[in-house]
Amino acid sequence: MPAAPFNPALAGAAASPIMTAQGWLRGRTFPDDRPLINLSQAAPLGPPPLALREAMARAALSEGAAHLYGPVPGDDALRAEIASRWSALYAAPVDAAEVAVTSGCNEGFAAAILSLAGAGDEVILPNPWYFNHKMWLDMIGAKAVPLSVGEDCLPDPAAARALITPRTRAIALVTPNNPTGAEYPPALLDAFFDLAAEAGLALVVDETYRDYLGPEGPPHRLFQHHGWRDTLIQLYSFSKAYRLTGHRVGALVAGPARQGQIEKFLDTVTICPSRIGQIAALEGLRTQSAFVAAQAAEFLARRQVLEAEFAHGVGAWRLLGAGAYFAWVAHPFEMAAEDVAKELVTRQSLLALPGTMFAPPGDAAAGRTLRLAFANVDRDGIRETARRLRMFAP
Repeated sequence: MPAAPFNPALAGAAASPIMTAQGWLRGRTFPDDRPLINLSQAAPLGPPPLALREAMARAALSEGAAHLYGPVPGDDALRAEIASRWSALYAAPVDAAEVAVTSGCNEGFAAAILSLAGAGDEVILPNPWYFNHKMWLDMIGAKAVPLSVGEDCLPDPAAARALITPRTRAIALVTPNNPTGAEYPPALLDAFFDLAAEAGLALVVDETYRDYLGPEGPPHRLFQHHGWRDTLIQLYSFSKAYRLTGHRVGALVAGPARQGQIEKFLDTVTICPSRIGQIAALEGLRTQSAFVAAQAAEFLARRQVLEAEFAHGVGAWRLLGAGAYFAWVAHPFEMAAEDVAKELVTRQSLLALPGTMFAPPGDAAAGRTLRLAFANVDRDGIRETARRLRMFAP
Protein backbone atom coordinates (compact mmCIF):
# COMPACT_ATOMS: atom_id res chain seq x y z
CA MET A 1 0.00 0.00 0.00
CA PRO A 2 1.55 3.36 -0.99
CA ALA A 3 2.19 5.89 1.77
CA ALA A 4 0.06 9.01 1.92
CA PRO A 5 1.87 11.95 0.33
CA PHE A 6 3.53 14.81 2.16
CA ASN A 7 2.74 18.42 1.41
CA PRO A 8 5.84 19.29 -0.67
CA ALA A 9 6.00 22.83 0.70
CA LEU A 10 6.08 21.55 4.28
CA ALA A 11 8.45 18.71 3.44
CA GLY A 12 10.75 21.18 1.72
CA ALA A 13 11.02 23.44 4.77
CA ALA A 14 14.16 23.06 6.84
CA ALA A 15 14.04 21.20 10.13
CA SER A 16 14.14 23.27 13.31
CA PRO A 17 17.72 24.48 13.83
CA ILE A 18 17.29 24.36 17.60
CA MET A 19 16.29 20.71 17.52
CA THR A 20 19.06 19.93 15.05
CA ALA A 21 21.66 21.47 17.35
CA GLN A 22 20.21 19.72 20.39
CA GLY A 23 20.80 16.48 18.51
CA TRP A 24 24.54 17.20 18.59
CA LEU A 25 24.38 16.71 22.38
CA ARG A 26 22.68 13.32 22.25
CA GLY A 27 24.71 10.65 24.02
CA ARG A 28 27.43 13.09 25.08
CA THR A 29 28.77 13.80 28.54
CA PHE A 30 30.90 16.78 29.45
CA PRO A 31 33.83 16.88 31.88
CA ASP A 32 33.32 18.39 35.32
CA ASP A 33 36.03 20.96 34.65
CA ARG A 34 34.45 21.97 31.32
CA PRO A 35 30.66 21.75 31.61
CA LEU A 36 28.45 22.56 28.65
CA ILE A 37 27.76 26.23 27.98
CA ASN A 38 24.59 26.34 25.91
CA LEU A 39 24.54 29.37 23.60
CA SER A 40 22.04 27.93 21.16
CA GLN A 41 18.59 29.11 22.24
CA ALA A 42 17.09 32.52 23.00
CA ALA A 43 14.69 31.58 25.76
CA PRO A 44 14.56 32.42 29.46
CA LEU A 45 15.55 29.51 31.68
CA GLY A 46 13.76 30.69 34.84
CA PRO A 47 10.05 30.81 35.72
CA PRO A 48 7.94 33.97 35.50
CA PRO A 49 8.08 36.44 38.41
CA LEU A 50 6.21 35.29 41.51
CA ALA A 51 3.41 37.82 41.00
CA LEU A 52 2.63 36.30 37.60
CA ARG A 53 2.66 32.75 38.94
CA GLU A 54 0.34 33.76 41.76
CA ALA A 55 -2.03 35.45 39.30
CA MET A 56 -2.10 32.31 37.17
CA ALA A 57 -2.67 30.08 40.20
CA ARG A 58 -5.57 32.22 41.46
CA ALA A 59 -7.15 32.18 38.02
CA ALA A 60 -6.73 28.44 37.63
CA LEU A 61 -8.35 27.79 41.01
CA SER A 62 -11.11 30.37 41.16
CA GLU A 63 -11.91 31.80 37.72
CA GLY A 64 -14.01 29.35 35.75
CA ALA A 65 -13.82 31.54 32.64
CA ALA A 66 -10.04 31.10 32.60
CA HIS A 67 -10.62 27.54 31.37
CA LEU A 68 -13.11 28.40 28.62
CA TYR A 69 -12.83 29.79 25.12
CA GLY A 70 -12.33 33.52 25.07
CA PRO A 71 -12.50 36.17 22.34
CA VAL A 72 -10.56 35.14 19.23
CA PRO A 73 -8.37 38.28 19.17
CA GLY A 74 -7.68 38.09 22.90
CA ASP A 75 -9.23 39.19 26.16
CA ASP A 76 -10.55 42.74 26.18
CA ALA A 77 -8.61 43.77 29.29
CA LEU A 78 -5.27 42.68 27.86
CA ARG A 79 -5.91 44.27 24.46
CA ALA A 80 -6.86 47.55 26.16
CA GLU A 81 -3.74 47.46 28.35
CA ILE A 82 -1.49 46.77 25.35
CA ALA A 83 -3.09 49.64 23.43
CA SER A 84 -2.59 52.01 26.37
CA ARG A 85 1.03 50.98 26.94
CA TRP A 86 1.91 51.14 23.24
CA SER A 87 0.29 54.58 22.92
CA ALA A 88 2.48 55.89 25.73
CA LEU A 89 5.69 54.15 24.60
CA TYR A 90 5.45 55.18 20.95
CA ALA A 91 3.85 58.60 21.61
CA ALA A 92 1.03 57.83 19.17
CA PRO A 93 -2.54 56.58 19.63
CA VAL A 94 -3.14 52.83 19.31
CA ASP A 95 -6.66 51.53 19.82
CA ALA A 96 -7.60 48.21 21.40
CA ALA A 97 -9.37 47.27 18.15
CA GLU A 98 -5.96 47.46 16.46
CA VAL A 99 -4.49 44.85 18.81
CA ALA A 100 -4.73 41.06 18.52
CA VAL A 101 -3.31 38.76 21.17
CA THR A 102 -1.61 35.78 19.55
CA SER A 103 -0.32 32.43 20.74
CA GLY A 104 3.24 33.65 20.79
CA CYS A 105 4.98 36.00 18.39
CA ASN A 106 5.58 33.22 15.86
CA GLU A 107 1.83 32.83 15.41
CA GLY A 108 1.62 36.59 15.01
CA PHE A 109 4.14 36.46 12.17
CA ALA A 110 2.32 33.55 10.55
CA ALA A 111 -0.99 35.41 10.76
CA ALA A 112 0.51 38.62 9.41
CA ILE A 113 2.13 36.92 6.43
CA LEU A 114 -0.93 34.82 5.60
CA SER A 115 -2.98 38.03 5.48
CA LEU A 116 -0.53 39.33 2.86
CA ALA A 117 0.93 36.52 0.78
CA GLY A 118 0.28 33.11 -0.69
CA ALA A 119 2.04 30.61 -2.88
CA GLY A 120 4.37 32.29 -5.36
CA ASP A 121 4.39 35.65 -3.58
CA GLU A 122 7.56 37.21 -2.19
CA VAL A 123 8.61 38.64 1.16
CA ILE A 124 11.93 40.46 1.59
CA LEU A 125 13.91 39.28 4.63
CA PRO A 126 17.26 40.69 5.72
CA ASN A 127 19.94 38.00 5.45
CA PRO A 128 20.78 36.57 7.98
CA TRP A 129 17.15 35.99 8.94
CA TYR A 130 15.21 34.53 11.86
CA PHE A 131 14.86 30.91 10.76
CA ASN A 132 11.19 30.47 11.81
CA HIS A 133 10.23 33.36 9.52
CA LYS A 134 11.90 31.61 6.59
CA MET A 135 10.34 28.27 7.56
CA TRP A 136 6.82 29.74 7.55
CA LEU A 137 7.30 31.30 4.13
CA ASP A 138 8.48 27.94 2.81
CA MET A 139 5.50 26.15 4.34
CA ILE A 140 2.97 28.36 2.55
CA GLY A 141 4.84 28.29 -0.75
CA ALA A 142 5.95 31.92 -0.58
CA LYS A 143 9.46 33.00 -1.49
CA ALA A 144 11.89 34.57 0.96
CA VAL A 145 13.94 37.15 -0.93
CA PRO A 146 17.27 37.68 0.89
CA LEU A 147 18.40 41.24 1.54
CA SER A 148 22.07 41.20 2.46
CA VAL A 149 23.12 43.34 5.42
CA GLY A 150 26.23 45.45 5.72
CA GLU A 151 29.26 45.14 7.98
CA ASP A 152 27.17 46.82 10.71
CA CYS A 153 24.52 44.09 10.32
CA LEU A 154 21.98 46.69 9.12
CA PRO A 155 19.89 46.33 5.94
CA ASP A 156 19.87 49.05 3.27
CA PRO A 157 16.49 50.40 2.05
CA ALA A 158 18.01 51.22 -1.34
CA ALA A 159 19.10 47.60 -1.75
CA ALA A 160 15.62 46.48 -0.70
CA ARG A 161 14.06 48.73 -3.34
CA ALA A 162 16.04 46.91 -6.03
CA LEU A 163 14.55 43.59 -4.91
CA ILE A 164 10.90 44.61 -5.24
CA THR A 165 8.96 42.83 -8.00
CA PRO A 166 5.25 42.62 -8.88
CA ARG A 167 5.06 39.58 -6.55
CA THR A 168 6.54 41.34 -3.50
CA ARG A 169 4.03 41.64 -0.68
CA ALA A 170 6.04 42.70 2.37
CA ILE A 171 9.36 43.56 3.98
CA ALA A 172 9.87 41.84 7.34
CA LEU A 173 12.35 43.21 9.88
CA VAL A 174 13.38 42.10 13.38
CA THR A 175 14.77 44.68 15.82
CA PRO A 176 16.69 44.16 18.01
CA ASN A 177 17.68 41.57 15.50
CA ASN A 178 17.66 37.82 15.76
CA PRO A 179 20.26 36.51 14.95
CA THR A 180 22.72 39.44 14.85
CA GLY A 181 21.59 41.49 17.86
CA ALA A 182 21.71 44.67 15.76
CA GLU A 183 19.41 47.49 16.88
CA TYR A 184 17.79 49.26 13.92
CA PRO A 185 17.88 53.06 14.39
CA PRO A 186 14.55 54.93 14.14
CA ALA A 187 15.69 56.72 10.98
CA LEU A 188 16.37 53.39 9.28
CA LEU A 189 12.91 52.11 10.18
CA ASP A 190 11.41 55.37 8.89
CA ALA A 191 13.16 54.80 5.56
CA PHE A 192 11.82 51.25 5.32
CA PHE A 193 8.32 52.50 6.16
CA ASP A 194 8.51 55.13 3.42
CA LEU A 195 9.71 52.51 0.94
CA ALA A 196 6.95 50.06 1.85
CA ALA A 197 4.23 52.73 1.76
CA GLU A 198 5.42 54.06 -1.60
CA ALA A 199 5.48 50.56 -3.10
CA GLY A 200 2.16 49.49 -1.60
CA LEU A 201 3.78 46.81 0.57
CA ALA A 202 3.43 45.90 4.22
CA LEU A 203 6.24 46.54 6.67
CA VAL A 204 6.26 43.77 9.30
CA VAL A 205 8.37 44.69 12.34
CA ASP A 206 9.03 41.98 14.92
CA GLU A 207 9.97 43.56 18.26
CA THR A 208 10.27 40.41 20.36
CA TYR A 209 13.41 41.83 22.05
CA ARG A 210 12.23 45.43 22.31
CA ASP A 211 12.58 45.51 26.10
CA TYR A 212 16.35 45.05 25.81
CA LEU A 213 17.16 48.05 23.65
CA GLY A 214 20.22 49.96 24.80
CA PRO A 215 19.19 53.64 24.37
CA GLU A 216 16.32 55.34 26.19
CA GLY A 217 13.26 56.71 24.44
CA PRO A 218 10.73 55.30 21.95
CA PRO A 219 12.13 52.41 19.89
CA HIS A 220 10.83 54.06 16.71
CA ARG A 221 8.37 56.57 15.25
CA LEU A 222 6.44 54.19 13.00
CA PHE A 223 3.10 54.65 14.75
CA GLN A 224 3.47 58.40 14.26
CA HIS A 225 3.45 58.06 10.47
CA HIS A 226 0.32 59.16 8.68
CA GLY A 227 -1.45 56.11 7.29
CA TRP A 228 0.51 53.59 9.38
CA ARG A 229 -2.56 51.34 9.54
CA ASP A 230 -2.29 50.71 5.79
CA THR A 231 1.39 49.71 5.95
CA LEU A 232 2.66 48.67 9.37
CA ILE A 233 2.19 45.35 11.17
CA GLN A 234 4.01 45.31 14.51
CA LEU A 235 4.68 42.12 16.49
CA TYR A 236 5.61 41.63 20.14
CA SER A 237 6.27 38.70 22.49
CA PHE A 238 5.63 38.32 26.21
CA SER A 239 7.87 35.24 26.26
CA LYS A 240 11.19 36.94 26.89
CA ALA A 241 10.51 39.97 29.11
CA TYR A 242 7.99 38.16 31.33
CA ARG A 243 9.37 34.60 31.04
CA LEU A 244 6.12 33.25 29.62
CA THR A 245 7.61 31.01 26.93
CA GLY A 246 5.46 28.00 27.84
CA HIS A 247 2.26 30.04 27.95
CA ARG A 248 2.52 31.39 24.38
CA VAL A 249 1.37 35.00 24.46
CA GLY A 250 2.23 37.58 21.82
CA ALA A 251 0.67 40.67 20.29
CA LEU A 252 0.01 41.89 16.75
CA VAL A 253 -0.83 45.53 16.06
CA ALA A 254 -2.30 46.47 12.68
CA GLY A 255 -5.15 48.41 11.14
CA PRO A 256 -8.72 47.21 11.77
CA ALA A 257 -9.25 46.00 8.19
CA ARG A 258 -6.25 43.69 8.43
CA GLN A 259 -7.27 42.55 11.89
CA GLY A 260 -10.50 41.27 10.36
CA GLN A 261 -8.54 39.02 8.01
CA ILE A 262 -6.10 37.94 10.70
CA GLU A 263 -8.97 36.90 12.97
CA LYS A 264 -9.94 34.20 10.45
CA PHE A 265 -6.51 32.62 10.79
CA LEU A 266 -6.47 32.86 14.59
CA ASP A 267 -9.94 31.35 14.86
CA THR A 268 -8.92 28.43 12.66
CA VAL A 269 -5.60 27.66 14.36
CA THR A 270 -6.05 28.31 18.09
CA ILE A 271 -9.59 29.76 18.50
CA CYS A 272 -8.20 31.92 21.31
CA PRO A 273 -4.88 32.44 23.07
CA SER A 274 -4.25 30.76 26.41
CA ARG A 275 -6.52 32.46 28.96
CA ILE A 276 -4.13 31.71 31.81
CA GLY A 277 -1.21 33.09 29.80
CA GLN A 278 -3.16 36.26 29.03
CA ILE A 279 -3.88 36.79 32.72
CA ALA A 280 -0.14 36.53 33.40
CA ALA A 281 0.70 38.94 30.56
CA LEU A 282 -1.80 41.49 31.91
CA GLU A 283 -0.31 41.18 35.40
CA GLY A 284 3.14 41.61 33.91
CA LEU A 285 2.24 44.82 32.12
CA ARG A 286 0.60 46.24 35.23
CA THR A 287 3.13 45.32 37.91
CA GLN A 288 6.48 44.14 36.53
CA SER A 289 8.14 47.19 34.99
CA ALA A 290 10.91 47.06 37.62
CA PHE A 291 11.53 43.36 36.93
CA VAL A 292 11.76 43.99 33.18
CA ALA A 293 14.10 46.94 33.70
CA ALA A 294 16.38 44.96 36.00
CA GLN A 295 16.52 42.09 33.53
CA ALA A 296 17.34 44.50 30.71
CA ALA A 297 20.12 46.09 32.77
CA GLU A 298 21.64 42.69 33.48
CA PHE A 299 21.55 41.67 29.81
CA LEU A 300 23.19 44.97 28.87
CA ALA A 301 25.92 44.29 31.45
CA ARG A 302 26.48 40.85 29.95
CA ARG A 303 26.70 42.39 26.50
CA GLN A 304 29.31 44.85 27.76
CA VAL A 305 31.37 41.99 29.18
CA LEU A 306 31.19 40.18 25.86
CA GLU A 307 32.15 43.31 23.92
CA ALA A 308 35.07 43.93 26.28
CA GLU A 309 36.34 40.37 25.77
CA PHE A 310 36.29 40.77 21.99
CA ALA A 311 37.85 44.23 22.25
CA HIS A 312 40.78 42.64 24.10
CA GLY A 313 40.98 39.89 21.50
CA VAL A 314 39.38 36.46 21.24
CA GLY A 315 41.97 34.87 19.01
CA ALA A 316 41.09 35.69 15.43
CA TRP A 317 37.34 35.58 16.12
CA ARG A 318 35.52 38.84 15.32
CA LEU A 319 32.39 40.31 16.89
CA LEU A 320 30.12 41.57 14.11
CA GLY A 321 27.02 42.46 16.11
CA ALA A 322 25.65 42.27 19.64
CA GLY A 323 22.42 43.20 21.39
CA ALA A 324 19.45 41.85 23.32
CA TYR A 325 20.06 38.08 23.54
CA PHE A 326 22.56 37.67 20.73
CA ALA A 327 26.08 38.07 19.43
CA TRP A 328 26.95 37.46 15.78
CA VAL A 329 30.57 36.38 15.40
CA ALA A 330 32.90 35.49 12.54
CA HIS A 331 35.18 32.48 12.89
CA PRO A 332 38.69 32.47 11.34
CA PHE A 333 38.89 28.86 10.15
CA GLU A 334 38.98 27.28 6.71
CA MET A 335 35.95 25.11 7.38
CA ALA A 336 32.18 25.45 7.22
CA ALA A 337 30.35 27.11 10.09
CA GLU A 338 28.37 23.95 10.84
CA ASP A 339 31.59 21.98 11.20
CA VAL A 340 33.02 24.66 13.47
CA ALA A 341 29.86 24.54 15.61
CA LYS A 342 30.05 20.75 15.94
CA GLU A 343 33.74 20.87 16.81
CA LEU A 344 33.06 23.49 19.48
CA VAL A 345 30.72 21.01 21.17
CA THR A 346 33.34 18.27 21.08
CA ARG A 347 36.45 20.25 21.95
CA GLN A 348 35.21 23.13 24.10
CA SER A 349 31.75 22.11 25.41
CA LEU A 350 30.16 25.12 23.66
CA LEU A 351 26.85 24.82 21.81
CA ALA A 352 26.19 27.60 19.30
CA LEU A 353 24.28 27.80 16.02
CA PRO A 354 26.12 28.17 12.69
CA GLY A 355 25.29 31.12 10.50
CA THR A 356 24.19 28.73 7.75
CA MET A 357 21.01 28.08 9.76
CA PHE A 358 20.02 31.72 9.17
CA ALA A 359 20.81 32.12 5.48
CA PRO A 360 20.18 30.70 2.00
CA PRO A 361 22.11 27.55 1.03
CA GLY A 362 25.61 28.32 -0.19
CA ASP A 363 25.75 31.79 1.33
CA ALA A 364 29.47 32.48 1.73
CA ALA A 365 29.16 35.00 4.55
CA ALA A 366 26.97 32.65 6.59
CA GLY A 367 29.61 29.96 6.33
CA ARG A 368 31.98 32.19 8.31
CA THR A 369 29.60 33.09 11.16
CA LEU A 370 27.92 31.76 14.29
CA ARG A 371 25.19 33.04 16.59
CA LEU A 372 25.89 33.11 20.31
CA ALA A 373 22.76 33.50 22.48
CA PHE A 374 24.54 35.01 25.48
CA ALA A 375 21.63 36.27 27.60
CA ASN A 376 21.27 32.96 29.45
CA VAL A 377 24.97 32.92 30.40
CA ASP A 378 26.14 34.95 33.38
CA ARG A 379 29.10 37.31 33.21
CA ASP A 380 31.62 34.73 34.36
CA GLY A 381 30.16 32.30 31.84
CA ILE A 382 30.68 34.85 29.07
CA ARG A 383 34.31 35.27 30.11
CA GLU A 384 34.69 31.50 30.12
CA THR A 385 33.10 31.32 26.66
CA ALA A 386 35.67 33.81 25.38
CA ARG A 387 38.48 31.78 26.99
CA ARG A 388 37.30 28.59 25.31
CA LEU A 389 37.01 30.32 21.94
CA ARG A 390 40.61 31.51 22.30
CA MET A 391 41.70 27.95 23.01
CA PHE A 392 39.72 26.38 20.18
CA ALA A 393 41.76 24.87 17.38
CA PRO A 394 39.91 22.47 15.08
